[in-house]
Amino acid sequence: MSRIPATIAWIAPPEGPAVRMIDQTRLPGELVMIDCRTVEQLCEAIVSLRVRGAPALGCAAGYGLALAAHLSSAITVDQLVEDLSRARATIAATRPTAVNLFWALERVMAVLDVPAEDAHRELSSVRDLRGKVLAEAELIAADDLDRCVRLGRYGAELLADGANVITHCNAGALACAGYGTALGVMRAAAEGGKRLHVWVDETRPLLQGARLTAWELIQEGIPCTVLCDNMAGWLMAQGKVDCVLVGADRIAANGDAANKIGTYGLAVLAQAHGLPFYVAAPLSTLDLDTTAGTEIRIEQRSPEEVSLVAGRLREPITPTAADIYNPAFDVTPAELITAIITEVGVFAPPYEKAFCGLQT
Repeated sequence: MSRIPATIAWIAPPEGPAVRMIDQTRLPGELVMIDCRTVEQLCEAIVSLRVRGAPALGCAAGYGLALAAHLSSAITVDQLVEDLSRARATIAATRPTAVNLFWALERVMAVLDVPAEDAHRELSSVRDLRGKVLAEAELIAADDLDRCVRLGRYGAELLADGANVITHCNAGALACAGYGTALGVMRAAAEGGKRLHVWVDETRPLLQGARLTAWELIQEGIPCTVLCDNMAGWLMAQGKVDCVLVGADRIAANGDAANKIGTYGLAVLAQAHGLPFYVAAPLSTLDLDTTAGTEIRIEQRSPEEVSLVAGRLREPITPTAADIYNPAFDVTPAELITAIITEVGVFAPPYEKAFCGLQT
């Protein structure tokens, strides 16, 4: 298992109620844990990327509703349900692209939906309902960790001993409840005795690769080398890359995959150089209600993330009069994806057929 502390966890009274998480904006300089004691603090942590990564955002959403339930002053079940509905809307407004956030919100809210004849027995008190909400949030986090471990084992079979793998952004323990998706595959391969070397895209403008992925790989003892995003093609041309392995924030029913901006470029380069391009993600990232990637809403973020290089510079690197375009994600078409690695197995195209009948 990972040597990295739990990305996100519930803190019970008397120390809580709170949602404790690694503040990922402080890495790699220092490992700092923060406690979110209100829904507003949790939402700020999501927007500011103190917590990030599709599966981790699902965990944050679930714990956010548990926090709202425990902080509510409701004295009736109806009042508590109203408070949770408001909290759900607030959390849902934080980030639009990662489907896990919405998946987790709906999963927790579903525990409130019982047949009318069972309502009095099942939701007999506000305290019982608070317990149900927290139990579901805890189950989401435990489920995510289990999914990543199983996903890693399936994906590890695709990596050869001695492989040079290139990855983009951070799809490791920091992006999940633990273990990771793309990095989970690498961890599982290393745990199985395979020797790997990982090329880590720095991942402009927020540097999740250089800051987070490289840090994680070092903690796990997996050799890695950081490179600027625009160096990947030249590496491939020199035969120094064996495959591309990335995560995803949302996968459409046809296999189109949204991931951190720059992923699409890697996929095009991989195709040009005859390299396999793998996407690793749990089924909770699969959005069967979205038929194609063109329907995925792409988050637009602050220009200062570009001009101040993730807020790490005092002076902008761009002229003040220059416009800045800063989409957080791009979409890789299914035809560029060799395989999608999940906790139930590895899927190959055509993905519409492969995904038919799956339960997320």
